[in-house]
Amino acid sequence: MATSNTHLAAPCSSGCSGERGLQRGPWPLVPEPSPPGPDSARKRGAVTAGKQLGPAQRNRRGKPTGKVSCKNIKHDCPSLPCSESVLLPGHCCKTCPKASPSVLEKRPEPIFDSFEYFQDKDDLHKSYNDRSYLSSEDLARDESRTDFVALLTSGAESWLPLSSAVAKARFTLVRSYLLFSINYERLGRPSRVRFTDPDGNVLFEHPVQKSVSLQDGMICGMWRNLHKPSIRLLKAEQLRISLVTKSQPAGEVQGPIIKHRALFAETFSAILTSVDLTHMGTGGIAMLTLSDTENNLHFILMAKGLLEPADKEFPWVSLRVRILHQNRVLREVRANITMQDPDFAEVLSDLSSREMLWLAQGQLKITAETEGRRRRQIAGYITARKSCDTIQSVLCGGDALMPTKTGAVGSAKLALHENGTLEYQVQVAGTASEVISVTLETKPRRKNKRNILFDMTPSYREGLVSTPARDTHMLLQSELFLNVATQDFEEGEVRGQISSLLYSGLLARYTELPVPLAGQLVSPPVRTGSAGHAWVSLDEHCHLHYEIVVGGLGKSDDVAISARLHGVAELGERGQENTRLLKGFYGTEAQGVVKDLDTELLRHLAQGTAFLQVSTKVNPRGEMRGRVHIPNQCESGGIRLAPEEDELLEEPKPKDPEQLKKDPNSCFFEGQHRAHGSRWAPAYDRKCSLCSCQKRTVICDPILCQPLNCSQQVHLEDRCCPVCDERKAGQEELRAEKARDSSEGCYFDGDKTWRGAGTRWHPVVPPFGLIKCAICTCKGATGEVHCEKVQCPRLTCSNPVRVSPSDCCKQCPAPEKSPPELSDMMQADGPRACRFGRQWYMNNESWHPTVPPFGEMKCITCWCVVSVRPPPPPQDLCIHTCPGTASPSPWGNPRPHARLRADAPEAWSR
Repeated sequence: MATSNTHLAAPCSSGCSGERGLQRGPWPLVPEPSPPGPDSARKRGAVTAGKQLGPAQRNRRGKPTGKVSCKNIKHDCPSLPCSESVLLPGHCCKTCPKASPSVLEKRPEPIFDSFEYFQDKDDLHKSYNDRSYLSSEDLARDESRTDFVALLTSGAESWLPLSSAVAKARFTLVRSYLLFSINYERLGRPSRVRFTDPDGNVLFEHPVQKSVSLQDGMICGMWRNLHKPSIRLLKAEQLRISLVTKSQPAGEVQGPIIKHRALFAETFSAILTSVDLTHMGTGGIAMLTLSDTENNLHFILMAKGLLEPADKEFPWVSLRVRILHQNRVLREVRANITMQDPDFAEVLSDLSSREMLWLAQGQLKITAETEGRRRRQIAGYITARKSCDTIQSVLCGGDALMPTKTGAVGSAKLALHENGTLEYQVQVAGTASEVISVTLETKPRRKNKRNILFDMTPSYREGLVSTPARDTHMLLQSELFLNVATQDFEEGEVRGQISSLLYSGLLARYTELPVPLAGQLVSPPVRTGSAGHAWVSLDEHCHLHYEIVVGGLGKSDDVAISARLHGVAELGERGQENTRLLKGFYGTEAQGVVKDLDTELLRHLAQGTAFLQVSTKVNPRGEMRGRVHIPNQCESGGIRLAPEEDELLEEPKPKDPEQLKKDPNSCFFEGQHRAHGSRWAPAYDRKCSLCSCQKRTVICDPILCQPLNCSQQVHLEDRCCPVCDERKAGQEELRAEKARDSSEGCYFDGDKTWRGAGTRWHPVVPPFGLIKCAICTCKGATGEVHCEKVQCPRLTCSNPVRVSPSDCCKQCPAPEKSPPELSDMMQADGPRACRFGRQWYMNNESWHPTVPPFGEMKCITCWCVVSVRPPPPPQDLCIHTCPGTASPSPWGNPRPHARLRADAPEAWSR
């Protein structure tokens, strides 16, 4: 995100007397003076916290005005009696959630407190080297990701159920991306996945593409760049999801998105539908897992429609849960459930070997039946947990039981099927000697004592194996490993943990093998203990999609990973003129899209003379690499914009990187040099921001959305600005046809609107949004739209400013004047007023300050205090900024959406 010129300086941790710093308040805040210059208007109103008030503010006549003091009121929030408090949007203090019959209030966490599997598991054996080992608990505790689940049935509490369809949706929130896998039954293929807030407002819609389907009855998708209000609603369990079909445009099935502690342990699952098709809106899901050592099956059942709100005289009903094999009852448990507590959890102890086999093969059926006057029954088959994630492994020498540094690599891709069979494909490259065994193993119980589950040596390049239920459970819990032994390293030259790679939208994962990346393939070869693999593909627009995973790097290495795509005549010849930096590394993984590959790189990809190279701080000239071959007939990467759009953007022709470095007016931003006058979409927000280089200064602005003339608006995945609901698409198409056939107006494809003859407007150009530096005119005689650049007038002042970030032309700043209503007050000897930013406040008036881009700060209260002399400075706060610090912010490092100036290239090199 871009950074703003508004900064908040906090008391420092060094150079102050005492250690209290931020603990004392209130903190006075005063507007900082703005230095003269073209950007003074943008810098005016900057706020500094933690500084003592200096001389009183004075007006132009030299008379003192009031002072502004601000206090953080978050520490004054009352203590709450509830354990699960939530922070509602627009509030400073947390509150206890209110019970609502329309939201699934059941929290299953206490249910599992008595189950041994859901307790913290001790890692008893750390005597061997597997430093890459990450258990499912480690993933569950990762603060960068959070899992959610939703049960979708027909009809909410206020609607009449119209379908017997049931769906289960599983979500993972990673940073600002929400990934989801949806499995459904008794439902035609949905057209859209819709997310709404508690009031029913559509926040996002994911179109379901017919050609993109991993398997029947499954939807994979991603909600990119969630805004903070949406993330807060998600974490407060106030978001709803629905599946839209052609027959039910309002959503055929829907349900709330909730957190669930059972998600991190779930390895088997079931979707339960109504046995009686006339019982609409009835269904459930079961999440199951095995104990670590015993053959005990833990499960929790979530259901809807088993109880009816009309059953007031019977507050609870008896529920019977059965496990069947070919309609023969194997296990049966009973319990009482209520409307307020409809979930059911149980443990089935000591499963027999046959029951474990049937569980692995997907032959066990679970049924839930209520007893009483209104009987309901739901049933479904138990299978291994389905997901859109990719099961894979990078095998390297650094993760071998006895670490090696030979520069070899192993790459594996696996797929688990419903009948319990595991499909595997393993590639090995760069080994010091011949491969003698490839084995599937568990974590050793003793040092160097390998525990082999399956020897896949005869068919390791491609094969199938039937996995028992225990092995399936361990596979989905990331507790299995692949080991490759060679003649020189009989215990293993490379080894890797099998883990699930979160869904990214890259379809090449499911259709192609990854490219192995090895140190032995670098020129000259590098004897390293690290390795990796990458999926690389070209789409129909000649855009390059890539996803890279590396392993075996030490902590000092993985902080400085970079990847480049090179084009060479022969492997080993480095062609520096044909290289492209691949960005997007987070830890040991990277993914991204390159939309403007040059012709030479595309030719090298087609000929198989291109390679992908990963470099580290230890090996800056290459830690590992692999050859990339993608047959294609692309002439250039991406599709050129229409002539009008090219003219609007005025994108200069690409220059040589070495020439740009020498250009004194060029900009350095996000690790790349940009020419003066160039415009581009930044990597941190390619969809909703636009940056430009102006004489060594980078300025980034948010895309401004044009107001829509419709009441129902939706956010599409590939658009920054909302669009009108597709239900009106038919009317718009008719209007477009009428416009094209008419000689009295024009139809503009940018915002898909009809304009009358002679109309002038600022165009909307996807993906950049509203362009105020261009003006379009409809020529009624020909029906053509003519767009031209806005000509800004010459200015006579030396310090022109842009009044609004959306303005195209700068203006001369008007002389500052006091507000008319305050003019008498500023001259009289009566009450004074305070100026904060661009606003005036009366004596004793209080308000919440606005800090871009966070908006109104509800946890900060400011007030106007009239005083001529400043109060004495406190002894435990720094009067000035501490040496060696950069004015830290009490809210962390703000990354606003507003405007950005990057005069220091190094600050944006990451």
